[in-house]
Amino acid sequence: MCGIFGYIGKNDHAIQIVISGLKSLEYRGYDSWGIATQNLKLKNHLPARCCCIRQLQAGNEKFQCKIKNSNNSFNITHNSSLLNHNSKIYVEKQVGKLPQTLNINLPSSNIAIGHTRWATHGGITQINAHPHIDCTGKIAIIHNGIIENYAELKKTLIKSGHKFVSETDSEVAAHTIEENLKKYDFITAVRQAFLKFEGSNALIVLSSLYPSLIAIKTGSPLVIGQGTQENYLASDTQSLLPYTRNVYFMQNNEFAQISQQEIIIKDIKTNKIKSYKFTRIDQQITISDKGNYQHYMLKEIYEQPQILTNILKDEDNIKKLASLITSAYGTYLVGCGTAYYACLAGSYLFSRIAKTHINASIGSEFGFQLDFLTNKSLVIALSQSGETMDILDSIHKARMKHAKIASIVNTYGSTLFRTSDFSVLLNAGTEKSVATTKAFTTKLAYLLLTAFVLNHNLKQGKQIITQAVTAVEKLLNPTNILHIQKLAKKIAHQKHIFVIGRGLSYPIALETALKIKEISYLHAEGMAAGELKHGPLALVEKNTPIIAILPNDETYGACLSGAMEMKARGAYVIGVSFKTHEIFDYFIEIDDAKEATIIPNVVFAQLLAYYLTLKLNLDPDMPRNLAKSVTVK
Repeated sequence: MCGIFGYIGKNDHAIQIVISGLKSLEYRGYDSWGIATQNLKLKNHLPARCCCIRQLQAGNEKFQCKIKNSNNSFNITHNSSLLNHNSKIYVEKQVGKLPQTLNINLPSSNIAIGHTRWATHGGITQINAHPHIDCTGKIAIIHNGIIENYAELKKTLIKSGHKFVSETDSEVAAHTIEENLKKYDFITAVRQAFLKFEGSNALIVLSSLYPSLIAIKTGSPLVIGQGTQENYLASDTQSLLPYTRNVYFMQNNEFAQISQQEIIIKDIKTNKIKSYKFTRIDQQITISDKGNYQHYMLKEIYEQPQILTNILKDEDNIKKLASLITSAYGTYLVGCGTAYYACLAGSYLFSRIAKTHINASIGSEFGFQLDFLTNKSLVIALSQSGETMDILDSIHKARMKHAKIASIVNTYGSTLFRTSDFSVLLNAGTEKSVATTKAFTTKLAYLLLTAFVLNHNLKQGKQIITQAVTAVEKLLNPTNILHIQKLAKKIAHQKHIFVIGRGLSYPIALETALKIKEISYLHAEGMAAGELKHGPLALVEKNTPIIAILPNDETYGACLSGAMEMKARGAYVIGVSFKTHEIFDYFIEIDDAKEATIIPNVVFAQLLAYYLTLKLNLDPDMPRNLAKSVTVK
């Protein structure tokens, strides 16, 4: 993983189109990138239905092509010169980010594939970057997912004489196809190779042996974009929108033959052609740029007041979600990372406001609660991308128990959005920064408003969201920004940072610590304040920073006591509260917005993490080792 983009068509600038597509996928996070192309223009004018069969006759290589259409079928024989069979695949790949100005030594072509890699197998090296090629140099593949049985396949291929150059599982795909060509035509060789792979995978194949792109998937997302005498492939819809609004979301166990003129979808196992329909994307999806902001993350933090205000108009979806919860017998909130912290906050909100018990679960752990699901259960999945594999796997297992699926998701057309029985679209806009900000606060807002609908008091919910927006706007004024920058400077070089909270503030403490960890690489730990005395106090030393989240609620006194325990052991106490206190070494004022105070509290956390990152000369938009959309388990 993580980003895929492909093009075939009338345009000789395929390389530039693929580069542009990869740049639009940068937000997903990556550590290396690569592009492959070939100069087979004549070949690309053959339709996708042309099945080239390699034949050796008296040393003369020929191709027999069977072309089928609705009216007739007939055979055409091409010699190798007509198909440019002796041409090769051209590959360029590098470690690091795509540069702003690319000087790529690749030929002009009307076909190309590209990939941005987030390492799963093998180190971050140029050799391990995609695309990967076979021994002959005539097959190139890009791959998302994990071939779980790659070691067994690789061992067999090495015995057959194949030479591997990378440490990746992905290279197995190229060599398996090459090996299969000894007994199959090209399409069958690709299909039979994929049938051998275990796990969730998406594969794109480019070859000088065949006039079309081949795309296959089971699990990892792939979207086909339809143009006029040109077609596209991508990991998500957003990257296709500058070129086309007509898309087809590939289903599991499908493979596609994509030429300039047509797209054929087949079932992997049966090889039968399937009917399909393109979806017209009329949803307005903004192509984001940084504007006057230094980083996308800062821009996205500042967008939150307007986005939160817009949510107040979405009464229909909020009421529908509340109705589903009322009708269910057993409701579960499921998310990963930051989304899980939103789920945990939701469980507190529903308990406190609506007196309703809702379970919160980490996506990767949800499988251990399946025995509690029935056909009356409701599973609400929270996700920014809608493509998180742990979430999709949880949803699949819940469906097998006949549970109803709802989702709160930010990406229109994502797998989670399309496969849920009911979806709430966050409408937070594109998040280009890997570390999520506005998608988290909008999730909190939707959960809070839904809890107030269950309490028959949506008006009050709207009022406190409005108060929270005002508190966020105050936090974002230049004076307070300078105050947060000063704090970042004070604590940027500390060994540990602790964040404590109780009740609703506990998940916010967890999210605060996560934001600090994921972009500044400082060790931060969020915890329930009452747990300090059960072990963590052993780590407190003189000047250890402690962030105490102290809203105007029933948790104030008990959490303040936890801060005092740490202060007594030399900690540097940072109070995040509606009022100051004598034990605070540094005070961040957050106006009271009742239960919605969690929103400005987390915006402070986002700002602190951002300015810590700048102080340490790091890139807050693209933290090391992380991906925006985690499409592997």
